[in-house]
Amino acid sequence: MHRRFIRDLLERIRNRNSKIYETIIHGIFLLLGFISVGCVLLITVYLIISGMPAIREIGLFQFLFGKEWASTAAEPKYGILPFILTSVYGTAGAILIGVPIGFFSAVYLSKIAGKRVRSVIEAAVNLLAGIPSVVYGLVGMRVLVPAIREIFNVPDGASLFAAIIVLAIMILPNIIKVSVTALDAVPKEYEDASLALGATPTETFFKVSVPAAKSGIAAAVVLGVGRAIGEAMAVMMVAGNVANMPSLFESVRFLTTAVASEMAYSSPGSLQRDALFSIALILFLFIMMINAALNFFLKRDRVN
Repeated sequence: MHRRFIRDLLERIRNRNSKIYETIIHGIFLLLGFISVGCVLLITVYLIISGMPAIREIGLFQFLFGKEWASTAAEPKYGILPFILTSVYGTAGAILIGVPIGFFSAVYLSKIAGKRVRSVIEAAVNLLAGIPSVVYGLVGMRVLVPAIREIFNVPDGASLFAAIIVLAIMILPNIIKVSVTALDAVPKEYEDASLALGATPTETFFKVSVPAAKSGIAAAVVLGVGRAIGEAMAVMMVAGNVANMPSLFESVRFLTTAVASEMAYSSPGSLQRDALFSIALILFLFIMMINAALNFFLKRDRVN
């Protein structure tokens, strides 16, 4: 009788401690989630507060669609259309080159490659992900830029094309690693059922596994877009960093490099400094629009 009572008492204490422990862990995770959301909100509010004064003074239309940027001239001009178009073209070009290479590499690693080959390639991909941006820029400046100048017979190889190539290489690790993880998570039963119905392995990979991992692959593309849009140092070193309207073999300046190159010598409280914060706000909104659009299409496909 006493043993049963003691056993029941210990079991109640254990259950109570377990509930308290679960409550504490739940509270910690909830707090961390609120911190993440709070950081995004703080960044958003700060960029809006810092970026709106310049937009109001310059004018939204003139700021977004002006074709000339001369922030240090006697009569300053703050048109960022060249930066916007350069960022759009550069990111689109990097995605057009990097996504197919990364996607097919991920399918090969996840579904076809042997263990030894996969381990070697994954080690190379991880090494590629760990290389600093400045190293990409340095190699591009010393190898890629002269090669473009010689091959295409242009005055200067520092151009939009060089930036596209560098960005395409830089986004490969994100696309490959996340896509491989998504493809590995597809249940083996899906593929076994497809093969049992007479489908070839290639048909199974691309008509069963890839659609099942579509959300993860889309997330990989989003990460690649974010990396391409947000890169500054490597792009600054290979693109020429000149505020021209975008052309494939001319020196150009991206939104990120415009902020990075002028923030150091802009005076606090000046219109130039405020305009740079406005550029950062446009860049932030641009990335948010891309993420929102992709999430919208993914949800619509899931509903359908």
